[in-house]
Amino acid sequence: MTEPELWKDARMTSPVEERPMDRRQYRYSIVIPVYNSERIVGTTVDRVSEVFTEHGLDHEIILVNDGSSDGSWEVISEKARTVPHVVALDMLKNYGQHHANLAGLREATGDYVITMDDDLQNPPDQALLLIDEAMTGKDLVFGKFESKKAAGYRRIGSGMISMINRRIFGQPADLAVSNYRILRRDVVDRICASQTAHPYITGQALLYSRKRSNVTVRHEARAVGKSNYSMVRILRLVLTILFSYSSYPLRAAALVGFAISGLSLLLGAFYLLQGIFGDTHVQGWTTTVVLLSVFNGFTIALLSMLGEYVVRTLNAVSAQDSYHVTARVPE
Repeated sequence: MTEPELWKDARMTSPVEERPMDRRQYRYSIVIPVYNSERIVGTTVDRVSEVFTEHGLDHEIILVNDGSSDGSWEVISEKARTVPHVVALDMLKNYGQHHANLAGLREATGDYVITMDDDLQNPPDQALLLIDEAMTGKDLVFGKFESKKAAGYRRIGSGMISMINRRIFGQPADLAVSNYRILRRDVVDRICASQTAHPYITGQALLYSRKRSNVTVRHEARAVGKSNYSMVRILRLVLTILFSYSSYPLRAAALVGFAISGLSLLLGAFYLLQGIFGDTHVQGWTTTVVLLSVFNGFTIALLSMLGEYVVRTLNAVSAQDSYHVTARVPE
């Protein structure tokens, strides 16, 4: 690393910032996952390029086609061939937004990385607000939408995910998260180095950052098409977060297992006492019930404990390659 690069790195990671840094001294990577956005993604790229070029900011735009079924790949690959500083990646299939973001983060070369949607609901000019906040020494800045133009179920889903983030990833109560965010290079490197089969960029960013903040940004109504995030996808994301980054579901199941085991033992003791001191009209009834209660109770408890070890083993051997890129333009 050359001396100027060392100086830049020292300024980026310095714990004390006396004054805001100059945003023109850094390079920015804008990562945009693309899914069935043939009619709008070209305009998104043009708008992003205009904003960053107009303000003299060194940048690259990384477009990740997440298995689109329309002509999105043809649009973004053509943009990568004709527009400077644009890179297009084509994924093997639809892995999901967070896998696409991870592919973009690993491709990014900027000192800061901005992630945004492909449909212009995240206005590109608002990225300047994220950058200015990052220049105050923050390593992670989320855009907080002043008024989110989304369906009611999306807001409910966002609320559910926020509750999970606070419980699992330590999201501060006064911090709002969104997909419109800027991450400093060291945070990006930590995310890229983590080994998980189920990336969740928001949660990982919270885990691997220290100085986070919000900045209020606009959120525009979708100009073309409709949202690709259905309630099913939101619930799938919730389950992915719970089962990939938390042992709460397993421990809840273990708690239920132990409770059932305890009730089974009590029931067995009850029938045992009834068989000893009371009248039993069916021969062998007490023995059968006691044995079933005890053994089933212990079986449930043992399965619950084994599950705890299974999930830890799965986390330890989780595959590193959670997606595959089939094409890159330019090559």
